[in-house]
Amino acid sequence: MCGRFVQSQAAEKYAEFLGVHEIRIDPLPPSYNVAPTDTVYAVAEHQGERLLGSFRWGLLPFWAKDKKGAARNINARSETAATKPTFKESLAKRRCLIPADGFYEWQVKEKGKLPHYIFSKDGDPLVFAGLWSSWKDPESGERLKTCTILTGKPNDLVAPIHDRMPVALAEEQWGQWLDRDLTDPAAAAKLLSTYPADRMAFHAVSTLVNKVANNTPELIEELSTPAATQP
Repeated sequence: MCGRFVQSQAAEKYAEFLGVHEIRIDPLPPSYNVAPTDTVYAVAEHQGERLLGSFRWGLLPFWAKDKKGAARNINARSETAATKPTFKESLAKRRCLIPADGFYEWQVKEKGKLPHYIFSKDGDPLVFAGLWSSWKDPESGERLKTCTILTGKPNDLVAPIHDRMPVALAEEQWGQWLDRDLTDPAAAAKLLSTYPADRMAFHAVSTLVNKVANNTPELIEELSTPAATQP
């Protein structure tokens, strides 16, 4: 799964990287510890143009009765999203790109779980395959845009740390993923593959990331001593 990630750059930086035509959001504060139900940047397509907006992380399908299920829907399994009622329609009609400077996964150790920060080796953001939905609160009438991150099997780099990882897309896949003319969820699911291990890197980080309240650049710094790598 992907339960925490990093979006620390300005909207303009992500927009430039992803070839966005228009930014439709006020700036969000940098986050080194994005957690479920936080508001994040994501890119969707409308009338052939890429738009960068804000979405609440944790997908709510339009038919959801309330917000309670959002935190359970931060991830969608790529293997089953085309058949799951919660995600099927979004996979067919509402796909998005979610930029991330990197993400965290926890490796089970003898004395506990050790967090690792996983990122692109070239320093560019990773671009997660996402889905989005628009939900209307039946009580307040508030319209809420929400999103989820697709996950799949880990590559050889991530496998020793965790048995799942976010589906990251290469630049040549972005246009296909956002194409609103592609409405077959099964066909869309075929675009999802495991990101190459040789394009990624990782290092162990402090267990400070375990607490959502901690949100500083120090969270992504590599642990410097062998003793510190043991939780």
